Amino acid sequence: MSSALTLALITRAAPAPPGAPAPLPETPRAARPAAPPLVVNGRLQPATRDVPTRASGRYLIAPGTDTPRHHRHRPVRYLVEVEKGLPFTPREFARDVHRILTDPRGWPAGFQRTDREPVDLRVSLTSPAVARRHCRPLDVGLRLSCWQGSRAVINATRWARGAASYGRDLATYREYLINHEVGHALGHGHRTCPGPGRPAPVMVQQSISLYGCAPNPWPRRHASPRIDRSHSALATVLRRAVG
Repeated sequence: MSSALTLALITRAAPAPPGAPAPLPETPRAARPAAPPLVVNGRLQPATRDVPTRASGRYLIAPGTDTPRHHRHRPVRYLVEVEKGLPFTPREFARDVHRILTDPRGWPAGFQRTDREPVDLRVSLTSPAVARRHCRPLDVGLRLSCWQGSRAVINATRWARGAASYGRDLATYREYLINHEVGHALGHGHRTCPGPGRPAPVMVQQSISLYGCAPNPWPRRHASPRIDRSHSALATVLRRAVG
């Protein structure tokens, strides 16, 4: 061992001389303050989350049931499921979906959530790679959602991060995303922007672009749209649509 290294070790290990003040304890580093809640357009926004490109491919069904708002026609029975491995629980996703579907501004139908078959449709939060597989033959890449078969396939990255068309207003974008895909389940096809600056119909592909319109997540801003109130379209519609 070199003499310089030996001296350094002795110096570091040497006790303080008698009467010397005790060394002050190290001041712990202050914890980084939590980011303040984000408020956009007067709405408290959910926290964004990181989503894997591919999760397990297996769904977990949200347990329990939720009743429809008062409606005189046969309710639309649906279940909610979340792909295992995503950073969302089935219960929290189901809570958000049912709130959106039973909002008075939503589709004029009675949505009844259940956790078992038979159902009219499934709302499925899905990782991008698995969504791409479920949406075939539609080409949604890794960034879009779709209605296919009897399933509203909700791209989890969109749910977690939103879309450029809605800016930082993730809460409102989530309402659009559910209403658009469930709109396909009710037999509605895509719409076009009615004019610059006007609210986009909910069946415009707002995840891709607003096409000059203003964002709008709701089917019934001013008047109820025409829908098949018997919901027979749920069993017979063959239209495949991406949103």
